[in-house]
Amino acid sequence: MNFEEDFDNASEVDLVVNTYPVQDDGLDEELLATDQVSQQYQEVQIPEVVKNFIMFFHRNVLENNVYELHSIYEHSFNKLTEKFYAKESWPDPEAISPLVNDDQVFLTLYRELYYRHIYSRLTPTIEHRFHSYENYCDLFNYILNSEGPVALELPNQWLWDIIDEFIYQFQSFCNYRNRIKNKNDDELAFLRDNSQIWSCYSVLNVLYSLIQKSRITEQLLVSKNGGDMQEAAGEYGSRPLYKMLGYFSIVGLLRVHCLLGDFTLALKMMDNIELNKKQALFARVTACHVTTYYYVGFAYMMMRRYADAIKAFSHILTFINRTKQYHTRSYQHDQINKKGDQMYALLTMCVTLCPTRLDENIHSQLREKYAEQSNKLSKPEEAMQVFEELFLFACPKFISPNGPNIDDPNVMNLTPFEPVQHYTKIFLAEVRHSILLPTLRSYLKLYTTMGNAKLALFLEIDPDQLRTLLMMSKIRSRQMKWVSGTLLEGEYQGTSDLDFCLKEDMIHISESKVGRRYGDWFLRNINKFQDILGGLELTTKA
Repeated sequence: MNFEEDFDNASEVDLVVNTYPVQDDGLDEELLATDQVSQQYQEVQIPEVVKNFIMFFHRNVLENNVYELHSIYEHSFNKLTEKFYAKESWPDPEAISPLVNDDQVFLTLYRELYYRHIYSRLTPTIEHRFHSYENYCDLFNYILNSEGPVALELPNQWLWDIIDEFIYQFQSFCNYRNRIKNKNDDELAFLRDNSQIWSCYSVLNVLYSLIQKSRITEQLLVSKNGGDMQEAAGEYGSRPLYKMLGYFSIVGLLRVHCLLGDFTLALKMMDNIELNKKQALFARVTACHVTTYYYVGFAYMMMRRYADAIKAFSHILTFINRTKQYHTRSYQHDQINKKGDQMYALLTMCVTLCPTRLDENIHSQLREKYAEQSNKLSKPEEAMQVFEELFLFACPKFISPNGPNIDDPNVMNLTPFEPVQHYTKIFLAEVRHSILLPTLRSYLKLYTTMGNAKLALFLEIDPDQLRTLLMMSKIRSRQMKWVSGTLLEGEYQGTSDLDFCLKEDMIHISESKVGRRYGDWFLRNINKFQDILGGLELTTKA
């Protein structure tokens, strides 16, 4: 997981180029044909082109034509959505059932798209939320509990989206359930009678079951040790459907555990996934690739491993910049861009808490997007508000595993637990201890020696408080950094280009060659800063 130096980013770019080949703007001629639909279905108010699309879609699912399904899923479905269903739902599954000979497997897949469209473009009702959950149960029961592996193949992008959307709808339901004051009596009764729907246990059970059934953990371990994954695949894991669903479930658990606030367990899920491996499986789907690094970086940030978080964010942002011309062909273009903006916000905070030299392109983008916020973060009187704003914008929407007790007669009068606010307070409590460190660092970089009392005067704090601040700076300058092994492993290393020691009320300062070069530049331009420094006499560093 050497995110910058050791990872060959070019191999990932090649994967994206191959994933988004140039497509013909016209829908398939066979799909657009209008003379293939039987007259018996004319009474259903569905456009002819949509009927033909559904039958064409069904036939390719039956034939396991993954290449054609990729085009249907990524392009044709979204074009028809924009033309006919931009502001309404797709035809009810019962209405299209005669078109596909009541094929229950296809109807289950169609419902997955049907409810996902409602979540994306419309406002789901409580019935939609429950029926979508039931449909996911039907889909996963079919995959996991059939006699032997099922004869079904789907594009990797769709398999990822199934896991991603399953977790998103779980997250959405948890937030919906917590807003108890907005519920009427019917909704409360519905929630009371169906307490197990979208439960945390059921969601985790599905993800862990997919991992177990596919033996993906064993496959990755064999691959990690230089063997062939096929050796450990077994009957189910040798099928692409099970292998990729199991793999995407690992990334899904990384996300779920972050949403639940268990950042250590989140990174633990990635033990057998090598982020620095060329053409890793997560890189086959851009959205999965971005999600993986976002949650790895966020987990590191919440564990105060800012140097590792910076490397994770820098790596994936470089990848997004290099492949942005291909993202415009993807229906997830806006989602990838939004996630990129969130990671720039997280990177801004991490660099403030752990000053680090960034790639020139990343630094340029960072200044373009968050220059104003970055400047405010270095000012103690403004920093806390900006930290809070950036965190609320960029953090995942945390969830509580348990909803409010609906049977409590006073439930409507209770203040609901807000997970996002809870973790924001935890992060800000950590930041508050470091709020003066950027200012302290800016003074120390100007001197080789300095009296404790003088620096306390500059910072407008007591000398005893300064001693505490100096010790805190010393501790914060050493962090656990990944070197090799799993993501949770690492070694304590210095992360600052500035070092100092305190001896008999005198601070002795030294810095690396890089830091010295910037200090020399500052001294050469000292006349520009006389007003700020109040004419202080500086000691030039050797």
